Amino acid sequence: MELKNKDITDKILGAAIRVHRVLGPGLLESVYETCLAFELQQAGLGVRRQIALPVHYGGIALDAGFTIDLIINELVIVELKAVDKLNPIHEAQLMTYLRLSGLDTGLLINFNVLRLMDDVIRRVL
Repeated sequence: MELKNKDITDKILGAAIRVHRVLGPGLLESVYETCLAFELQQAGLGVRRQIALPVHYGGIALDAGFTIDLIINELVIVELKAVDKLNPIHEAQLMTYLRLSGLDTGLLINFNVLRLMDDVIRRVL
């Protein structure tokens, strides 16, 4: 059975909550990324980490230094943060990654909060 984007984002959020319950806030983003990737793989989802995202300009792909944290099942971008509060620039980053990648669903998750779901943004192009 093929999972739809909403089903995938629900699984991602469930896994993120599990990671946050165990680790809590205050760690580096890379720690949360590693643990979330593990949780998602254990759940049977396809996970790619730290994917370079070129900018297509003038007919060629240019390395502009963009890196997507996670792509799940080749359908959903997950951007992770460990900051005091998500800012509009973080959401703009997610929207840019969606537009440049051609994917239409993304999650922005901030692990540096007391309750994880207080700082999660889901966007669909």
